[in-house]
Amino acid sequence: MTKFTVNDRPIQYRMDPDTPLLWALRDASNLTGAKYGCGTGDCGACTVEIDGEAVRSCLISIATVEGRFVTTIEALSPDRSHPVQQAWAAENVPQCGFCQPGMIMAAAVLLKKNPNPTDADIDGAITNICRCGTYPRIREAVKRAGRIMRREESIAAAPPSGIAPEDAARAVPALSPPDGQ
Repeated sequence: MTKFTVNDRPIQYRMDPDTPLLWALRDASNLTGAKYGCGTGDCGACTVEIDGEAVRSCLISIATVEGRFVTTIEALSPDRSHPVQQAWAAENVPQCGFCQPGMIMAAAVLLKKNPNPTDADIDGAITNICRCGTYPRIREAVKRAGRIMRREESIAAAPPSGIAPEDAARAVPALSPPDGQ
């Protein structure tokens, strides 16, 4: 059995020690934020934080993670109040959204180490692939998150954590045309 901490909870996996961390997280722990993109570590959709480092979870076995601390997008901030998540929404970064959890995790790790990164710092730390090409917005969001972390800027509130479909759009009765039309 392999034991490590995931999102501040001790976990014991009864899986083959060679199982990629990505599959343990997704299949055994139902933490589906980290995505399977390429399986070769190139795209970064599966990025999680392990002991303060951004790691491609498709490349690392659960045996390698024994005794370590893993943080996934689900635990970054349950109410989406983390500065990176706030800045991501404010800068309208996502298009399709597939790569976003990995990007956000890589950005959060970068900003822990360097809350005032340059474009070169951002490009060097966030090597994830975005098929939609939102890289300029990603850079701006990372810089904005840094300003939020440095308390130079604030965003009013985190977006709501979930809206029931019936509350997102409600049918309203059709308006009757004015008399005579």
